[in-house]
Amino acid sequence: MRNPLIPGFHPDPSVCRVDGTYYLVTSTFEYLPGIPVFRSDDLEHVELIGHVAVRDGQLGTTGVPTGGGTWAPTIRHHDGRFWLVVPDMMGTGRGNVLFTADDPAGPWSDGVVMDVFGIDPDIAWDADGTCYVTMSGLGIEDDGSMKHLGITQVRLDPETGAALSEPIPLWSGTGGMFPEAPHLYEVDGTWFLMIAEGGTERGHSVTIARGPSPEGPFEGAPHNPLVTARGSDRAVQNTGHGDLVQRADGTWAMVLLGTRPRSMTRAFAPMGRETFVVPVTWDDAGWPHAEPVLLDDRHAPVERTITFPTEAPAALDGFDGEVVAVRAFPRDVADLTARPGWARLTGRGVGMADEHPVFLGIRQCTEAAVVTVTLDVSAGVGGLTMRYDEHTHLDVEATADLVTMTMTARGLQQSWARPRTGGGEVRLRVVADPPPVGRSVLGSSCDRLTGLVEDGGAWVELGGVDGAFLSSDFTESFTGRVVGPYAREGVVDVRAIEYTGQDVQR
Repeated sequence: MRNPLIPGFHPDPSVCRVDGTYYLVTSTFEYLPGIPVFRSDDLEHVELIGHVAVRDGQLGTTGVPTGGGTWAPTIRHHDGRFWLVVPDMMGTGRGNVLFTADDPAGPWSDGVVMDVFGIDPDIAWDADGTCYVTMSGLGIEDDGSMKHLGITQVRLDPETGAALSEPIPLWSGTGGMFPEAPHLYEVDGTWFLMIAEGGTERGHSVTIARGPSPEGPFEGAPHNPLVTARGSDRAVQNTGHGDLVQRADGTWAMVLLGTRPRSMTRAFAPMGRETFVVPVTWDDAGWPHAEPVLLDDRHAPVERTITFPTEAPAALDGFDGEVVAVRAFPRDVADLTARPGWARLTGRGVGMADEHPVFLGIRQCTEAAVVTVTLDVSAGVGGLTMRYDEHTHLDVEATADLVTMTMTARGLQQSWARPRTGGGEVRLRVVADPPPVGRSVLGSSCDRLTGLVEDGGAWVELGGVDGAFLSSDFTESFTGRVVGPYAREGVVDVRAIEYTGQDVQR
């Protein structure tokens, strides 16, 4: 199967099939637009068709802390409509929200806040039409602290979001920490409850149980875990948080998250958690079995260029669907009307260390990558950044006569600077260069990151850093590398974001 199915920062996948077409969604955390929706005809090739959250107020992302925001959506199709439940509750989020749409490409509703307290909600209906929301339940201690209640469930009125029952405990796995990501399925009259446990790091796994009704009681499978990479040297690690789907031909598959760490110790994943897919078969006892998550042999190069409209955009905001911003929509930080063919960023005197940077980004989606931006900094200061969060980012910043590369990693900084002679327009580049396969690399290296500036028609290297500092393992992040232009001061115009890359032969 094609793996990764959705490369780059795309964690917590959920999938449903309508007739012969699959629809997938993933988490976005503090980035907007929120919750991308992908379409696939074969679970091998996917296309981005839209986002759930494209309007103010649909999510409460603007003030969420790093690591908060939009986690673990579940998408389902029922009674002729698409339904999506998602927690948006850390910091200033709305809570657990239920969105609906007639077309998965949108528009989606403004959302109904559900009267449930937990994360990673799932939504399912029994034959009588009773709606169940199953979640990783949370409670409040007497001292105000939060406690985890395992996997819990309520009956729900999906039109109002009102809980119609008190939460009941279901099944919380095999003893691994953080039982989460529940999904409930009815298969030939038997109900299956599939969850993640072990944490979303190296201990991550998928386990499953079954019972006679949506409320259980549930018994665990004798061969649990269904999926895990813990204790292995597989190229794909952290595998878990899965969702089952039956294919049109009657066979089954699971989409799930995983990482592609580099280095001898499989320790550092530059792109964070990505979406993978594995075949699932059923044994004579009625239990599902999933294959290990393996990389495929595709190594075709990826090339794309993000440009901007030469006329006033007719769409909602005119941005390519792959472009995101931090705690804001791209339209909130860039003006496409001030200079046709360019995106204008106006700095506020803050850079990428701010929680609301003036920044447009795309995801790194290949192990080797070259990202180039063409900017006009004649009236401002800005550059190209590779971001994990406000605490960890690599910035290549230009003025009309100087370019500086700065690596910021949890309060530590190192900078390289050189004068430039190109004037206002400048081309900046960040290169991610993984180590060759088969070569032993001692230490923590996962790739080498280099910053460059084009000066006098030639590319000049500014400096290089170990890419392990920009990995999910170092930052302890739920997201991944997002790279693109930003403005610190004044006006910075962006003409293009160019991406070329390729996965490494293994």
